[in-house]
Amino acid sequence: MPETLSSTSVGLVTPQVARFDTPLALACGRELPAFELVYETYGTLNETASNAVLICHALSGHHHAAGYHHVDDRKPGWWDAHIGPGKSIDTRRFFVIAVNNLGGCHGSTGPASENPATGRIWGPDFPLMTVTDWVNSQAMLADRLGIQRFAAVVGGSLGGMQVLQWAMSLPERVANATVVAATPRLSAQNIAFNEVARQAIRSDPEFFDGWYTEHQTLPRQGLRLARMVGHITYLSEHSMGARFGRDLRTDSLNYGYDVEFEVESYLRYQGDTFSTRFDANTYLLMTKALDYFDPAGEHEDDLPRALSTATCRFLVVSFTTDWRFAPARSRELVDALLRAGKHVSYANIDSPHGHDAFLLPNERYEAVLGGFMTRVANDVERTTEGNL
Repeated sequence: MPETLSSTSVGLVTPQVARFDTPLALACGRELPAFELVYETYGTLNETASNAVLICHALSGHHHAAGYHHVDDRKPGWWDAHIGPGKSIDTRRFFVIAVNNLGGCHGSTGPASENPATGRIWGPDFPLMTVTDWVNSQAMLADRLGIQRFAAVVGGSLGGMQVLQWAMSLPERVANATVVAATPRLSAQNIAFNEVARQAIRSDPEFFDGWYTEHQTLPRQGLRLARMVGHITYLSEHSMGARFGRDLRTDSLNYGYDVEFEVESYLRYQGDTFSTRFDANTYLLMTKALDYFDPAGEHEDDLPRALSTATCRFLVVSFTTDWRFAPARSRELVDALLRAGKHVSYANIDSPHGHDAFLLPNERYEAVLGGFMTRVANDVERTTEGNL
């Protein structure tokens, strides 16, 4: 039961839809003739439209970042621990926007949408997205909402990459940037994990080269395997060991290939759940966008040069047991920002939860993020009072 009356919850929220009939040119050389973005907002936009905060989501995320859609919802939005009245991103002081990225499967235009040129669903014909494409579409939404400059752009994992792209591509529109559990580019190992996941999906006999909807099938087995592989990388060895160890589901070994260990049961459950709620083509294009992100590669492998256009203040956060996007990658980003002469704060948070730590409550994490965002809110309010 949602805590709709709780003083720390944004309560019940309703997604909104913005339709754009202006073509969007994409990095792949194609364009979307028209598109829709689904988004949610929390809090109130001030008179000068200067207190807006954009939340950028990770690979399997979406626009529902906080609160509840229905009174009988069992769980709130994916970042509810950090968004709400009195929380790190305080909706009493900020107007918070969370968007489902283009190519997503939670309402924004994506592979499951109709292709106006053919009358069929886009399916595998939907153009590949890049982080830059997402930022450009988010900027169009900001224009629609009358927001010329964000007080902060905030995101974790793939969302953190979007934050970086905002700071580099549209520096005049970002006052502060919070990059959590992210990296300026994927390692070969991370690209390899993504490729294994993609091949699991593409080799599923129910995939039909991406036209599974027209065949009235779903590549559930491929999605299950992709999620199982991904989920292992999101957790730390410590968290998996502490939660499951080598515990058996029964009192003795069965000497077979059915589920015997609790960790096997957990992974299969995660895979089964994911395979019924996420679109396979979306998973493919989201992982490709992760692989493609490499701002230094566009500047002769010079990351400080790539970051030179940014003018905002940065907060970079990593987690000690995150081996998917390890602290070393965050320090690489911090070093590059410092060499580029940027204002940056950095915290490496002690957590046993691996990459998933960026989604979870943590006292020090909340103190670091909350402290940074409080300063942002103070700056906004001081500037607003001076302009009135």
